[in-house]
Amino acid sequence: MKSALKTLIALAFIGMTVSACGGGTTNNNVQTTTIGQELESLEAAYKQGLLTEKEYEQQRKKILKGS
Repeated sequence: MKSALKTLIALAFIGMTVSACGGGTTNNNVQTTTIGQELESLEAAYKQGLLTEKEYEQQRKKILKGS
């Protein structure tokens, strides 16, 4: 009886492990921009009045630092 229970538990564990593998698809979309593009977008937002001068300068420094 004990060996049947151990076998059942082992089979259940193996079944759960295998069922978690694969099956689904993963899509990775990576969008890269250059520092120049980021600065141009930031400047455009500033010129449109979407950012204050202080916000513009903070974000500009952040972009130039690379963080």
